[in-house]
Amino acid sequence: MPESDAKQIAHILTEALPYIQRYSGKTIVIKYGGNAMTDEKLKKSFARDIVLLKQVGINPVIVHGGGPQIGKLLEQIGKESHFIEGMRVTDNETMDVVQMVLGGLVNKQIVSDINQAGGRAVGLTGKDGNLIVAEKLELKAKQIDSQPPEIIDLGHVGSIKKINAGIVKLLDSEKYIPVIAPIGVGKDGESYNINGDIVAGEMAAILRAERLLLLTNTPGVLDKQGELLTGLNEKKIDALKTDGTIQGGMIPKIQCALDAVHSGTNSACIIDGRVPHAVLLELLTDEGMGTLIKK
Repeated sequence: MPESDAKQIAHILTEALPYIQRYSGKTIVIKYGGNAMTDEKLKKSFARDIVLLKQVGINPVIVHGGGPQIGKLLEQIGKESHFIEGMRVTDNETMDVVQMVLGGLVNKQIVSDINQAGGRAVGLTGKDGNLIVAEKLELKAKQIDSQPPEIIDLGHVGSIKKINAGIVKLLDSEKYIPVIAPIGVGKDGESYNINGDIVAGEMAAILRAERLLLLTNTPGVLDKQGELLTGLNEKKIDALKTDGTIQGGMIPKIQCALDAVHSGTNSACIIDGRVPHAVLLELLTDEGMGTLIKK
C-alpha cells in the first residue's frame, strides 16, 4: 500500500474515534427510505454501516418506509393508488397490501441484509407487543366561509396515540438491531398505515435518542440558490417557511425533526441517502453531511 493511502486511512480512523466515544451507548434512530432502500449497492453498504455502528457500541434503531414497493404491488394487482395531501388512501384491500409489503417483504429484506453483514437484526411492526398504538387519522378539508370543514376519510391511515418502546429497549440491551415497519394497531386490533417519518420522530423522542437521521433523496434543506443549509432551529425554519424556501414534502420532514428535538432528542439531521455510507459520514466525521436541526 502506498504510504499516502495508508496515512489517509489512518486519518479517517482516528477522526472517527471521538465520535465513536461520544455516541457509545447512545441510541440513533434512522428513518430508512428512498433510493437508499431500492439500489442494491446502497442497500448492502447501509447494512454494513449499521452493523459497524452496533459493533462499536452505538445502538441503531431502524424505521423504514416502502411507498414505491407498495405502489408497485398495487399496480400489479390492478389497483390504482390515490393520495390526498401526500398520504395514501388506504382501504381494506390496500391495507392488506401495506402489511404484506412493509411487515413482510421490505422489513425482512432489511433484516436479512443486516444479518448477512454480520449483525443481529430483528424485524417488528407496530403491532408486535403493541409497540405503536394508533388511531384513525382525521384529515379536515379547508374551511369555506363559515361552513364547518369536511372530514376526509383516508381509510386505514393512522396517527400515533402511544409508543410502548420496552421491546425496542430490550432488543438494544441484548445487542440486537430493531428494524421497525410503520404499521400501528388500534384499540380493537385494527391495523393503521402511518407515515414513516412521523414514526421515526416519535420513536426518537420516546427513546431519548442522541440523534435522529432522516434519509431522503435530496442533500437536505436547500436555499433558493440550491446551497445546503444547516444548523437550523425553529426560528430559522419559520423564516424559511415564510419566504417559501421550505415547502412541499420537506415541510413534514422538518416538522418531524423539530418535534423530536423538542421532545428529548439531542439533534436531528436530514441527509442524502443516495450517497454511499451517508450514515457514517454524518455521525463519524468532522464535516458531517446534510441539514442539522437542533434545539
